[in-house]
Amino acid sequence: MGILLDVRNLTKKFGGLTAVNDVTIGIEERSISAIIGPNGAGKTTLFNLLTGIYKPDTGAMVFNGRSLVGLRPDQVNAAGMARTFQSIRLFPGMSVLENVMVGMHSRLNISLPLTLLRTAGFRTQEEQVKQKGSELLRFVGLAGKGDEVARNLPYGDQRRVEIARALASDPKLILLDEPTAGMNPQESASAMGLFRRVRDELGITVVLIEHDMKVVMGISEHISVLDYGQKIAEGTPADIRANPRVVEAYLGRRAAGTTEADGEVSV
Repeated sequence: MGILLDVRNLTKKFGGLTAVNDVTIGIEERSISAIIGPNGAGKTTLFNLLTGIYKPDTGAMVFNGRSLVGLRPDQVNAAGMARTFQSIRLFPGMSVLENVMVGMHSRLNISLPLTLLRTAGFRTQEEQVKQKGSELLRFVGLAGKGDEVARNLPYGDQRRVEIARALASDPKLILLDEPTAGMNPQESASAMGLFRRVRDELGITVVLIEHDMKVVMGISEHISVLDYGQKIAEGTPADIRANPRVVEAYLGRRAAGTTEADGEVSV
């Protein structure tokens, strides 16, 4: 359906360390893609570059026809890209619904005076935001939990709140940084179903960083592999399974004798 995100020759250095080195990746619209690699490969740094947390030293990032270089994180979000983080970053003392409502900030049109005066227009938009937040909680499987305090939810449910909050900004693309980390196998399988629904029912392109190879191989249509900041391979899950360089760089000695049934990383 065309390239939604076009990353070309992206490089980011921190002193003498090159965290992302001349990386080129194209993400097709309405696809589910994965970026994998060992710890320290540059995956999260790549996400941070795409979302404006870091600025690239060289290279181009074009999203939906617009350059992302130089944009702040809020501007990237307003352009239609949302993300979750490797470590959960909810507002723990706020309700679940309030956490989701925060994600709509880039789509709201409420000034400070209207907020302070609580005008009719403010109350109408507030009610619309609450309704949308409740609908998103139902979508991610958390119906009826909007009034609970975020910190009191189980770990897997907190991950779902983060996804709902990212979806609240009506993105065209969502970046999920290790979304199944810490989940048990049943939770991971349920999360895979949610990711498919995000793409199939909402039409949102999904890109995930993930270490669970059962998730990666089970859901991704295209995989890019990073090692020491460089892209060393890309292709379908079948391509990646058969790539000896990926096995050596990403799996190392664990590749020998490891099967999917073990629940370990495997290609």
